Amino acid sequence: QVLLVESGGGLVQAGGSLRLSCAASGSIFSINIMYWYRQAPGKQRERVATITTRGTTNYADSVKGRFTISRDNGKNTVYLQMNSLKPEDTAVYYCRLTQATEGYWGQGTQVTVSS
Repeated sequence: QVLLVESGGGLVQAGGSLRLSCAASGSIFSINIMYWYRQAPGKQRERVATITTRGTTNYADSVKGRFTISRDNGKNTVYLQMNSLKPEDTAVYYCRLTQATEGYWGQGTQVTVSS
């Protein structure tokens, strides 16, 4: 079992920045992939960013150039630096970890961007 705990959400004005963190604990394999997803009210959950154990990253087109995903393997923690935030970035942000056939979700953290 793996536990994921997100932090760092909050209220920010458009154009501002936030940094989300997700700490993983439990039975974590040496090879895994970590993700950030988000879900806005009335919308489907969408993948925002991905990072492998080796540091390979991938981003949704809507956040490219504004968001940066990173990880500290020693701390089993993944980060999402969000810059130039827009009102449409408002959502609950979820951390996810997959390893072998297992997948885990965090409880989510709210990000609200005011115009």
